[in-house]
Amino acid sequence: MKPFLFLLVACLLSSCGKERTIVITATNAITGERYPGLEYSVVSSRVGAVNGEGTKTVASGVLNANGEAVVELHEKRNRRYAVRVVEPANTCYNKQINMFFDSPFDENGHFNFEFAECAYLKFRYNNVNCIDANDHIEVTRVSNLSGYTGFNNPAIYNGCQDYTMPNFVQVPMGYWFFTWEVTKNGITNNFSDTIFLSPNEQRFYEFNY
Repeated sequence: MKPFLFLLVACLLSSCGKERTIVITATNAITGERYPGLEYSVVSSRVGAVNGEGTKTVASGVLNANGEAVVELHEKRNRRYAVRVVEPANTCYNKQINMFFDSPFDENGHFNFEFAECAYLKFRYNNVNCIDANDHIEVTRVSNLSGYTGFNNPAIYNGCQDYTMPNFVQVPMGYWFFTWEVTKNGITNNFSDTIFLSPNEQRFYEFNY
């Protein structure tokens, strides 16, 4: 009986948790390259707590030269665990700020954070062969990065339009897909193009129609 009581008390003191090993990585969402030296942390909070009550950092450090950290910890019952990696400088895309244990991002204990550096885009919409006020263009601009929305789509212009954005705007590096539909004299034609933006690149793109 005494051994059972001892185990019961020990279990209660430890919240009947379990030992767990997790792997944290940080990856460029476009190139697949790792980010070494980024800070990470694992934060535990009491289930049902409000205003950060009972929150504490249970692990922290920096990712190694391979952009990876292996963390061993004691996962307790009735606690929620969040993993975070501080994003690198000049970042315009972060797939997920926090990842939680036993969430869809918990891939058998592997938490991979994806980032992408900033590039810059500026557009001109120029009706070079205007017919009349019924001319119409609809433009869609989409990144290949999951979950990134960016521009309001579609951009719509009517008539004899020649509009240039006043400033470059920050967007994530990587592939951008453009489609545009032009209607003139009652006839509609569709066009498309794909570009790749490198980190810090400035690209001035013209839709001449």
